[in-house]
Amino acid sequence: MRKRDHNLLTNAASLLICGLLAGVVVAAAAFPAVAMSGLAAKAGAETYDSLPKTLNYDARSPQITYLLAADGKTPLATMYDENRRNVKLKDISPYMQKAIIAAEDHNFYKHNGVDFNGVARAFVNNSGGGSKQGASTLTMQYVRLAISYSATHPADVVAATEDTSARKLREMSMALQVDKELSKDEILEHYLNLAPFGNGAYGVFAASQVYFGKPPSKLDIQESALLAGLVKAPSAYDPTTTSGYDDAVIRRDYVIDNMVLIGAITKEEADQAKQIKLKVNHKRTPNGCVQATTQSWGFFCDYFYRWWMQQETFGSTTYDRERRLKSGGYTITTSLDVQAQKGADAAVRHNLSVNSKGARMVAVVEPGTGRVRALATNRNFKLDDPDKPQNKLSSNPAKAKKGIRGSYPNTVNPLISGGGSITGYQAGSTFKIFTVVAALEKGFPLAYSMNAPHQFTSEYPVKPGSPAACPGTGLYCPTNASQAMAGPHTMWSAFGFSVNTYFVSLQQQVGAENVVKAAQKLGLTFRDPYDAKVAANKDAAHDWGAFTLGVAHTTPLELANAYATLAADGRYCEPIPVQEIRGPDGEKLDIANPHCEKRIDTQVARAAVDVARCPVGDRSSTSHCSTPTAGGVRGFVNAPVAGKSGTTDGDKTAALVAMTKQYAVAGIMADPDWPQTTQQMGHSQAYGINPAVMETLRAAMKGKEKIDFTPPSGKIVYGDQRSIPSVKCESIETAKSRLRGAGFEPVVSSSKVTSECPAGTAAGTSPDGKTIKGGVVTIEVSSGQGSTPTPGTSTGPGGVTPTPGNGRKPRG
Repeated sequence: MRKRDHNLLTNAASLLICGLLAGVVVAAAAFPAVAMSGLAAKAGAETYDSLPKTLNYDARSPQITYLLAADGKTPLATMYDENRRNVKLKDISPYMQKAIIAAEDHNFYKHNGVDFNGVARAFVNNSGGGSKQGASTLTMQYVRLAISYSATHPADVVAATEDTSARKLREMSMALQVDKELSKDEILEHYLNLAPFGNGAYGVFAASQVYFGKPPSKLDIQESALLAGLVKAPSAYDPTTTSGYDDAVIRRDYVIDNMVLIGAITKEEADQAKQIKLKVNHKRTPNGCVQATTQSWGFFCDYFYRWWMQQETFGSTTYDRERRLKSGGYTITTSLDVQAQKGADAAVRHNLSVNSKGARMVAVVEPGTGRVRALATNRNFKLDDPDKPQNKLSSNPAKAKKGIRGSYPNTVNPLISGGGSITGYQAGSTFKIFTVVAALEKGFPLAYSMNAPHQFTSEYPVKPGSPAACPGTGLYCPTNASQAMAGPHTMWSAFGFSVNTYFVSLQQQVGAENVVKAAQKLGLTFRDPYDAKVAANKDAAHDWGAFTLGVAHTTPLELANAYATLAADGRYCEPIPVQEIRGPDGEKLDIANPHCEKRIDTQVARAAVDVARCPVGDRSSTSHCSTPTAGGVRGFVNAPVAGKSGTTDGDKTAALVAMTKQYAVAGIMADPDWPQTTQQMGHSQAYGINPAVMETLRAAMKGKEKIDFTPPSGKIVYGDQRSIPSVKCESIETAKSRLRGAGFEPVVSSSKVTSECPAGTAAGTSPDGKTIKGGVVTIEVSSGQGSTPTPGTSTGPGGVTPTPGNGRKPRG
């Protein structure tokens, strides 16, 4: 700030006049009815000693916050309590600078903060019964605004604007002080950044955007005059209304004429400016997520808002955090990838209306950073108008009977990210990945083989007589989606074909509580109260038999981030909706940086991804896949992929995860209004979840490098290999006994092979060389025909026997 010199006589005269006028002249200028009353004089005298000595020029008025997409230029949303953005005087049109002086204070550059000649004129005029005149200078108006914005209590705001002589006296005294401490240009800059211009615009930057859609540096004469004329009475001169338009033009022309009087423009320029027909915008600056620049992006915007409200960096209370967001003047570059978001928006609406009860919900997360790149669903992010509702009655019959409406087509619920009443959805067999991780952590290799029957009698307790119980017992008895899934399986083949009995058995061996723990390490939060209660109790979690089949609730965002952690070699990152946050002064905030930690061993993560390549039609040099449940993903995306499909009982939900090294996409299709829906959610159908996920991933990957996953290595692949004893031509019982004695699990083949061995004896084994300790070894039964023993099935590397496909449509 620069102090300007004042001669002693001027300063003394100012103080003397201020003192003499305090009780009478000020009151007369502002309030002629009480000019001579003892109350006015008393108020002036009593207030003088307690006047503030200075203003806090560094106090920042509320500033608008801008949200941008990840490219740093595509607008996403604006948020504000007051639509204002401070600018330097050099970035304000000279016409605008002169116009505000012409409208409010001709002598701005001549007086010392208080125009005592103006005060005297107002005193004479108001005392003589003429129309009321004011005497506030721009400096005094700035003081009034500055006091209001620096107030820490609502009463201080009232005091700064109350109609009393004490307030006027305070303004005059502080204006004299301000005029000493700030240059005229600094005062003008502060004023133009604080002044209200109507239609939610505060400060000249917002005003020039709201009314003319341009920066203040580009304002011409007539535009500047219009804005300068508004500060006196923004509502009365509102040019966007029919009632205010004509008065706004008259006021504009008045200011233009005054610009001539102060020598800012010529008469010719004024005449030309007044001939221009006034054209202004007719809408306020959008505010909040329901007014996001693209309606469907409101779901991402809302996720950002909810994230911000949880960050203690921005205040100790939610009130403080919201004020910081809407008043802090931040420029926030979010993580929204325009290409991925547009692809997701199109995909979730492709062949499925916003009026569908089923919601296709998709989330895209970047592995290694946790940055959320897209959130989309076939819904409008919009508040349904209660007076003219568009939403249909709830799909839940009980709610519909009461006249309660559902969340389609309009909703502002966080369907994709969760929060509030949205606890998530069952994601079916996508949860089997948590059992894979837990098993690998316990030392089970990918080649770990088991015989998976069509129905498995587990040790998990359930309610006797329930549909999940084995007949006549209180034990959980899961079955596979088809009879064809039964037989020997490794993790590769069981995960690819989604064999329920394999994974319930594996979970039982690993410990369900350890599977739950693996899910938590990968980011599952268990929002559902029942899920949270079970997960928090080790004994209860130990008996959670159906957990591996995806009965707990999750969201597309959580699921995408869990798989993204594996794609990032076990590096977990908190989901985050921002890339960069800059304050009004341009400083960066660290809160926008990724928050990551190593949670899963690298080889475990790579092995889990290797397994996850099987369901989506991909494979590595180490994987041994069989029948995939979503085999078309690899060809459709045309890049190395991994993932998993999932379905719940009765097809009440359908899920698919598909990921590359750069993007993890998770989709869930469900009815958010009624989890017990009777509607079947689709997978590969045109309206199903699979096309939505695949199209989203392909769109996100367009133009991106196709990076392959690194396959696992070491014992985690094949484990501890043991030699299989020869049982050729031995009786079946003897063969079983010898194999058990060698540490294997024998299974007798249901079909026979040609062999020189007697019919009904062991013709050989599959595999017939080596396999892992404790692995399944199939005894091939001789038909008694042929001269040479024939192996039943080709043996893969490391003794792993790929499970043949059966040509039948798989289930997740």
